[in-house]
Amino acid sequence: MRHSNSNGIRRAALATTAVTAVAAAVTGILPGTAMAASTTTSTPPPTCPASALQVSARQAVHRPVGTGTGAAVVQFTNVSRRTCVLKGHPTVAGAGNGSPAHNTPLKVTRTGGAATVTIRPHGKAWVKLTFVQVHGEADGYCVSGRTPAAYPTMVIGLPHSGKHQVALNDGWWAECDNKVTATPVSAVKPS
Repeated sequence: MRHSNSNGIRRAALATTAVTAVAAAVTGILPGTAMAASTTTSTPPPTCPASALQVSARQAVHRPVGTGTGAAVVQFTNVSRRTCVLKGHPTVAGAGNGSPAHNTPLKVTRTGGAATVTIRPHGKAWVKLTFVQVHGEADGYCVSGRTPAAYPTMVIGLPHSGKHQVALNDGWWAECDNKVTATPVSAVKPS
């Protein structure tokens, strides 16, 4: 019996040694040593500057019933060679063919909580804008009784990332009441 017992102890010792060796290889920590506190910290990516972003817009697939724009998806593409971040809700203003500085600000109602979105080079982020819809044919009408507005471009601003003058890919921006509901910047493309 003594012989079989010593074989069991020997196998247990070998198994323990093997497990310890694997653990040391995986963690990089040798048995009997303490793990040193990490002295390296990673710096978060900077906010995307306006020059790093290419902005485009299209009508949203899901939008309110009516003849105006209804809703649009604005896409921000990182055209720089560095990873950067976007965060927050946009500002929105209607602009003519002139300078973005001469525009008509829209009242933005924010929806959803803002989170930081990291965008790698050539990566994309989006916001969805939902407007008070224009109804009817020709020049249309606003349910509120106000006159509809139409703009060839909108000026979309993002916190610390500049203002961007952008046209819809398929027409003019048409809206009522100078109001828009906006989602925060998202890594998920809205429809």
